[in-house]
Amino acid sequence: MNNYILSCCSTADLSREHFEKRNIAWLCFHFFLDGKEYIDDLGESLSFDEFYKAIAEGADTRTSQINSEEYYAHFRKFLEDGKDVLHLCLSSGLSGTVNSARIAADQLAEEFPNNKVVVEDSLAASSGFGLLMETLADMRDEGKTLDELVAFLQDNILRMRHWFFTTDLSTFIRGGRVSKTSGFVGTLLGICPLLDVDAGGHLTPREKVRSKKKVIARIVEKMAEEAGTDYSGKCFISNSACMEDAEAVASLVKETFPHLNGDVVINSIGTTIGSHTGPGTVALFYWSKENRV
Repeated sequence: MNNYILSCCSTADLSREHFEKRNIAWLCFHFFLDGKEYIDDLGESLSFDEFYKAIAEGADTRTSQINSEEYYAHFRKFLEDGKDVLHLCLSSGLSGTVNSARIAADQLAEEFPNNKVVVEDSLAASSGFGLLMETLADMRDEGKTLDELVAFLQDNILRMRHWFFTTDLSTFIRGGRVSKTSGFVGTLLGICPLLDVDAGGHLTPREKVRSKKKVIARIVEKMAEEAGTDYSGKCFISNSACMEDAEAVASLVKETFPHLNGDVVINSIGTTIGSHTGPGTVALFYWSKENRV
């Protein structure tokens, strides 16, 4: 049995049950809703329904990343048990949390010279980050070493694809990512922006698609273009209070890709990522044949 721990943070947007079933350790970001601080604890302190309802009603949200002291305490308990740790962080293109994790790892290296904490930048978010962790858990369970997992990440991490669309521009407008004028026109015309995560781990607008029906078709077309219809890997979807749209994407994915490894897994976009997307966002995650740019 491999003597290491797989670890990530709550922004991988998997359920508690999923993390526990796959034996993946995690620690939580923080968020504020109308000034009150919460832990991003996978919807336990505040349900996702309550969270997105509050945003839809105009609640103010902001997020707070995990600090080095929290990482230090999280990693230390595994080192004390004689375990090494492979920890993936939310994309550095979206958060500076990877720097805090590396500070903690460096501090612990002096205290535990016979064990190690390896911190990697996922360059991913939400259940794309989660699908990375799922893949690493599969490899661990096959008997791969920590070093083999790191080598896999270095060679393949940019093959993890993220495509997002939103049918509700209000949170993007409030956050300044879409101007009020563009948001008004987009809403009036039924435009659903299609975005992805680029090679630097940044969320990047790519297309403007008119109507929900067309953007659902287009996001699956992107998967076919990048993974091929013979795709036999796993596929994850996440959504922010729009399960019906997520299920429509999942249904089209299963129709288009008959060789999937298992069913399409649908998760909720958690409160950290959701603080920036608001309700109405669906994201599709899979492995592509080529690296993203």
